[in-house]
Amino acid sequence: MADGCGLETDRAALLARYDLDAGGFDALDQITSFAATLCDVPIALVSIVEDDRQRFLARTGLDAEETPRDVSFCAHAMLGDALFEVPDARLDPRFADNLLVTGAPHIRFYAGAPLVNDDGLPLGALCVIDDRPRARLTDMQRQGLTLLARQVMVELEGRHRDRAMIAQQARDAQAVAESDRLFRTLADTMPQMVWSTLPDGYHDYYNARWYEFTGVPPGSTDGEGWNGMFHPDDQDRAWARWRHSLATGEPYEIEYRLRRHRGDYRWTLGRALPIRDADGRIVRWIGTCTDINDQIAMVEEREVIAHELSHRIKNIFSVISGLIGLSARTHPEISVVADDLRDRIMALGRAHDFVRPHGPHSHPGHGDGGLWGILQQIFAPYQNGGGDRIVLTGEDPAIDDRSATPLALLFHELATNAAKYGALSMPEGRVRLSVERAGADIRIDWSEAGGPPVTPATSEGFGSRLMQLSVERQLGGRMTRDWRTDGLAISLWIPSGSMSRSSAGTA
Repeated sequence: MADGCGLETDRAALLARYDLDAGGFDALDQITSFAATLCDVPIALVSIVEDDRQRFLARTGLDAEETPRDVSFCAHAMLGDALFEVPDARLDPRFADNLLVTGAPHIRFYAGAPLVNDDGLPLGALCVIDDRPRARLTDMQRQGLTLLARQVMVELEGRHRDRAMIAQQARDAQAVAESDRLFRTLADTMPQMVWSTLPDGYHDYYNARWYEFTGVPPGSTDGEGWNGMFHPDDQDRAWARWRHSLATGEPYEIEYRLRRHRGDYRWTLGRALPIRDADGRIVRWIGTCTDINDQIAMVEEREVIAHELSHRIKNIFSVISGLIGLSARTHPEISVVADDLRDRIMALGRAHDFVRPHGPHSHPGHGDGGLWGILQQIFAPYQNGGGDRIVLTGEDPAIDDRSATPLALLFHELATNAAKYGALSMPEGRVRLSVERAGADIRIDWSEAGGPPVTPATSEGFGSRLMQLSVERQLGGRMTRDWRTDGLAISLWIPSGSMSRSSAGTA
């Protein structure tokens, strides 16, 4: 456990990650109800300790929703590594004058299990309270309260879809596996569906949540009957993955559609871990099913919004190109400049379309996420039917939204100049473009051959300045030109980290 000073560092930011003001703590209410029954006390609370108060996310036997922190028992309980108990608060100098002892709810006995997140930081405590002094909890009650506190944290971490929740449930299930009665009692209070199997995979137990969700008669999904609960399109996949886990002992994890009692299917995350004996033999599998349908729907909704926004941006490129074309028709003297500008804007549009968010039906047909993909789009108007006028060789490094725009402008200018003045202006002309890694850089060589005689440029035009700006300013690279007699040759060195964020840490 961290020292006391460090515990209070930016506590508001720590608690904000759990979105406590959003409500929806029905599962925690079930836990406090069971904790009160388990420990035979009138009051049980899930208390989160903030800077100036403690708030009760779930409560049984108490109307108050919060109390000041300076009278909080849980502020003490959360700082320990084990269960914190006060047999008689009137006889404890720390609490004898506490307003919660001298007044309602007249606390005498208190026991609290600390709520600690995955980073080892305390949030509060799961506590049970009695208005009569009493001896300490029994070993089973202490174990049960500790396990329930862990389940509270599983529920809180699950609020931001922390998949470690499933592993925590498996660890909790393993901790109570030695006592089947206690395991079943605690499992029925959990908000997730819990199941267990024999070492050979025979399903012999489901908790109450399973039967509430599926609506099937108890025992009807024992053995292999569980597979029939999945969507027909998911059954073979789920069964094959389960057989693989049984054969190898590897953890089971899969997303599938599970039939609900209404007859509809909801996406569910299934996970299971093997319990092994001292010799490493699997003695049981403990698994969980978590409804993730709402989270998947949210992700799909975000993808739709991103797609719509990207579509509108692409339309803006088209509108700008249309305005340039209209201006050129009105002022024929700028038609050449307008055509060049419109082509450059359409190159930007192709770059945007290549790296924009894609759904399952809108992915590019090839080169998804790589340099070759965007080059093939830029070069498409200059290729013959066989695609042999511009030949790509070497590696296909990843690119992202930062590099796509300058790369599109750069190679659009090269291809356009080659078509107007260089190798691509002649039927037999060819361009070879090779890509290779050169230390921390990506080296790209553009080599023209078979075009008209080449003479070095006497002045630097807009296109040359645009290429220099794209390579040096935007990509942080360098460029050399070689005006060879058989065609222009250009070499580029671009840092791997400028091509793609994912390459920045591996360059």
